[in-house]
Amino acid sequence: MHHPVIILVEPQLAENIGMVARAMANFCLSELRLVAPRNGWPKKGAHSAASGATHILENAKLFATAREAIADLHYVLATTARERGQMKRVFGPDAAMGEAQARIAAGQGVGVLFGRERTGLENDEISLADAIVTFPVDPKFSSLNLAQAVLLMSYEWQRRATGGALPFAGGQQAPPAPREMLVSFFDYIETELEAVNFYPEDKKPIMARNMRDILHRLELSEQDVRTLRGAIRALAEGRRLRNR
Repeated sequence: MHHPVIILVEPQLAENIGMVARAMANFCLSELRLVAPRNGWPKKGAHSAASGATHILENAKLFATAREAIADLHYVLATTARERGQMKRVFGPDAAMGEAQARIAAGQGVGVLFGRERTGLENDEISLADAIVTFPVDPKFSSLNLAQAVLLMSYEWQRRATGGALPFAGGQQAPPAPREMLVSFFDYIETELEAVNFYPEDKKPIMARNMRDILHRLELSEQDVRTLRGAIRALAEGRRLRNR
């Protein structure tokens, strides 16, 4: 077992189960266990709500009770939005998935229990868990959709597993403009601005420096300089044509 198991206790709506599968698939979780889903399993509507994560639904395991669903696990977390008066450690999602990661690395099976959409987990079900997970929600509105709760836990698992690495970078693709290219660009801009009397004579040096500072802060690439130079050239030539 290389990932936490997601366990839904008596889920009510097929759409919620499907959206849970989708949230799991987003963050590389694959094992779903269902405890006595209302109206049985499989449920009509779950596959469409899963939006392609149907492999998780097709491999979901069905259990009669939460006790049976966690029987082969070594460590169980129970999610709840409210204090239950039980003497258990309480984690946020980040710390909970840190604990899960360490135990899975040691060869233990880890599961996360999620309760019914309307009432959550019962106290007897929470008593089966080693620790509680709760979320830093607004206490005036603490209700989370089932799939949202699973998404938060799944995200924290994947963030830890990948070190927070993003799937792609939005960095600069073209190489930075060399200094010679930038200085030539500055000269070109200043020449064109002088042609339209942009600079008051007594302020030209400081305004030119300010313009250069603005452009430096943009960290222009070679392509940026070529594009801007072409745009300014088009504007300047258009002005000259209109003034003939």
